Amino acid sequence: MRPLRYVRRLEPEERTVLEAGRRSDDAFVLRRSQIVLASADGASVPTIARRVGRTERNVHAVLDAFEARGLACLRRRSTRPHTIHPAFPAAQAEQLRALLHHSPRTFDHPTSLWTLELAADISFAHGLTPTRVTGETIRATLVRLGVKWQRAKDWITSPDPEYARKKAPATG
Repeated sequence: MRPLRYVRRLEPEERTVLEAGRRSDDAFVLRRSQIVLASADGASVPTIARRVGRTERNVHAVLDAFEARGLACLRRRSTRPHTIHPAFPAAQAEQLRALLHHSPRTFDHPTSLWTLELAADISFAHGLTPTRVTGETIRATLVRLGVKWQRAKDWITSPDPEYARKKAPATG
């Protein structure tokens, strides 16, 4: 059996704020205030979980947050990541753009049309990314470069020196 767990002794001003939190309209503040006050009053984690309708794990998380941040645990924090690392830094993104200007046949694939998944495979094979990325990552990288995927599919040009002359009647 796990040892019983309680929060530290509350300061009088902390107790005042937590008591006010039990009357809050915000359910987040209300539940957290209930949990911390119940623990300070000597209730065990399973008892608190049953009383407030949460899991024991959730109660432990609230108690951990109170021990780490004090009353700041009553404020909802952002769930967004603190830092975002692009799969394609600027140099690799430009290399991806250059890679898409070639036909997939150049890279020994049996098709002349790019797909997002094929671009992801080839970019990984050529060391542009340390791990295999998804097609959506390729699309997002192209958007960051100001290129829409629909346009990227049409970048392939023929090595034929007469290509522009032959294409002109078809495209106007």
